[in-house]
Amino acid sequence: MYGLLGNYIKSRAGIAEADLERIYTCFSPVRTKRNELLIASGEVCQHYYFVNKGCIRIYTIHEGGKETSRFFAFEGGFGTALPSFIAQAPASEYMQTIERSELLKINRSDFLHLVETIPAFGFIYRQILEQGFIMAQSRIYGFQGFDALEKVKWVIRHQPDFLLRVSNKMAASYLGISPSTLSRTKSRL
Repeated sequence: MYGLLGNYIKSRAGIAEADLERIYTCFSPVRTKRNELLIASGEVCQHYYFVNKGCIRIYTIHEGGKETSRFFAFEGGFGTALPSFIAQAPASEYMQTIERSELLKINRSDFLHLVETIPAFGFIYRQILEQGFIMAQSRIYGFQGFDALEKVKWVIRHQPDFLLRVSNKMAASYLGISPSTLSRTKSRL
């Protein structure tokens, strides 16, 4: 149950086995259904999730019901509504599992305690934040000048399984194009 999480941590930082065991005790397993909400807009995020199996999507819903996907976490990755989790303010986004998923969740106080008391865990958290920032910046700035084909190539290069795992509608909202444009573009590859 904790093997994938342990591999994730050990691949990124040197850590004592006792510290790893302490980390495991703070996470609890959660099984979800397809399209199950983990947090709704307006709620305050209290948990960080690690994906053992499945996928978490973070998205917003605009006036008129249009959805925009911001982030996807697949197996071996972390996901949360980070602005709400950090600031303890109501989330402006939704977080859901788009497949039946097996997650490990940790509450905010335990998470922050691990960051403060286990240097390897704090290092990993900083890596997650830095990589997330870099990926978001490259996506935002890169997408501003990209046409649909360049956007699809970017996502294939940076997230190879993305288009195989996510519906066209969700992928298109992440890429900032229409589902029909995405279909036409994929056929050109």
